[in-house]
Amino acid sequence: MGEVLALVEARLRTALGEPDARAAVTFLGTDRIEVLRFVDGDVVRYATLGMSASPMADPTAALADPVKGPRAELVLTVRAGLADTDKVLRPLAVLASTPQVEGVVVAPGASLDVGEPLWPGASFSSVLVAESGGLVEDLDLDEPLDPVRFLPLLPMTPNEAAWKRVHGAKALEERWLARGTDLRDPLRGSVSLD
Repeated sequence: MGEVLALVEARLRTALGEPDARAAVTFLGTDRIEVLRFVDGDVVRYATLGMSASPMADPTAALADPVKGPRAELVLTVRAGLADTDKVLRPLAVLASTPQVEGVVVAPGASLDVGEPLWPGASFSSVLVAESGGLVEDLDLDEPLDPVRFLPLLPMTPNEAAWKRVHGAKALEERWLARGTDLRDPLRGSVSLD
């Protein structure tokens, strides 16, 4: 599936420019996951590369289809220079390996948790998976392969994650929007949830 990853990296470069750094992580029993860093003025974007090499399988399926199924990569955008966000590389690789390790399909509206701060001092250990198609357009692949979706990740505080479990992803996103929450601020606190 190196061909798919070459196309994915080309799409990331077209949308985000040249990466200024990359790191690779391999977990036992999983394929290699790379995280590319793109700096654009006062923001830094981290994008996974490797999650889309294989389709995500329905955890209830008896046998995983090696060709058909949703494919995705993850994109996190934060303000540069406010925190040591480069330490997010390993947590992002953990999240990108979730489909292989836990047999889950990562889709918009899902919550993903790494069980520790995303970077030193962060009040976030989980993210909300947002809809694709904004910053990086979906990448169509030749039939019968599903397109690769580039899913933005929105960091959530523990309170926000708990509130989202009760009220849903859409309600949390509406709360952030109504309160003018800067989701790129790596030092932000929890939005008011009352």
